[in-house]
Amino acid sequence: MSAAFFIACALGLSVRLSLYKSSVCEWMASRPEVITPSTSWNRVTEGMALRKMGVSPYDGDILHQTPLMMRFLERLSSTFGEKSIHIPFISCDILTAVVLHATARALIKYIMHNQPQKESELKLQTKDFRLTGLIVAVAYLFNPYTIATCLAKSTSVFDNLLLATALLFTVKGKRSMATLFIAASAYQTLYPIMLVVPAAMLFAQKDSNTKGNDKKSPVVSYMKTAYIFVIWLAALPFLSHYLERSSWAFIRSTYGFILTVPDLTPNIGVFWYFFTEMFEHFRLFFICVFQINAFLYTVPLAIRLQKHPVFFLYILLPIIAVFKSYPSYADTIIYIALLPVWAHTYKYMRNTFVVTVMYIVCSVVAPILWHLWIYAGSANANFYFAITLVYSTAQIFLMTDLLFAFLRRDYDVIHGTNQLQADGKPAKIILD
Repeated sequence: MSAAFFIACALGLSVRLSLYKSSVCEWMASRPEVITPSTSWNRVTEGMALRKMGVSPYDGDILHQTPLMMRFLERLSSTFGEKSIHIPFISCDILTAVVLHATARALIKYIMHNQPQKESELKLQTKDFRLTGLIVAVAYLFNPYTIATCLAKSTSVFDNLLLATALLFTVKGKRSMATLFIAASAYQTLYPIMLVVPAAMLFAQKDSNTKGNDKKSPVVSYMKTAYIFVIWLAALPFLSHYLERSSWAFIRSTYGFILTVPDLTPNIGVFWYFFTEMFEHFRLFFICVFQINAFLYTVPLAIRLQKHPVFFLYILLPIIAVFKSYPSYADTIIYIALLPVWAHTYKYMRNTFVVTVMYIVCSVVAPILWHLWIYAGSANANFYFAITLVYSTAQIFLMTDLLFAFLRRDYDVIHGTNQLQADGKPAKIILD
């Protein structure tokens, strides 16, 4: 790790420590764009209070954290106390930056190793990625969304660390550890369960490229990944069941809460407004439609990107951020931080300026419209929902634009950039 990286971490630490002494923390903790019912620290403290009174925090509708995370947070609370509880949140943020720095380096190594070996003007060189690891760390540490999430003491800070670690071990090809952290991330927020698909594809690719007796068929590799993943995925809920004194009540308060969306507190997503307006007898149908939509794109993307499992893994991150039931700014942090890894596709992107402006406008206007609606009374829910639609659209534009750019560049790498029609005119490439 370079001195510049350590300086970036030190500056990121200083920014967070200085802001924790200001009143901005309380304001961030009340922002619906930053905090959701499933990531609120205030709800965690209420759950801790109920447990101390001998009442299960999962009996009501207050707590939506998993039992293992609750034990972890209780230990942090008892160790650091109320006045110093920000220390583990900041430490976790810095640790996530370190993990993302390592993930970026692993991604670069994978991209360089797996690009076509034939000479081409588009062939990537090591110098093209000289500062990418540092840029990724800086993009994470100084992203306003990252800082806001940390200041609000959102439990998404820990969820993002699990997700980043899962990405790191997956790209490094560590099957057991990758499936463990994907299972842990899915145990926490459910939606990352789909990441096991590109992970299995990556491990199968690695096994098929192995020489000698260690070479495995794709089917055997897929089955091995699925077997290990299922063991981890089953072990975590059963351990939670044991800790909760043989009670499964936490299932309803965690995964049931995510899937059925009973709390319609406004957030940066689209579920809350739609189901506020929904007739009750249609609710179950549209709940199923919305939730299936979050997982549906895994299949066509797996078919189209079967030769590019790492990019497939990355493109699922914005899909999760857009379609999950209780999203926040924290869900965009990881994929925005890792965006510089795909800098070689930037020249093929067409909506960069539009997407950037949309993100900025959403970040500035959302608090204003919330104030006009809730406090000033001069606006209504439609105003705030409009800006959440813009935010979701910005993410979709970024995702589709990057996907187009990646596939367009991949085509040029294989077929060349100077293709001509039969009459000698430049060919127009159309992606099907």
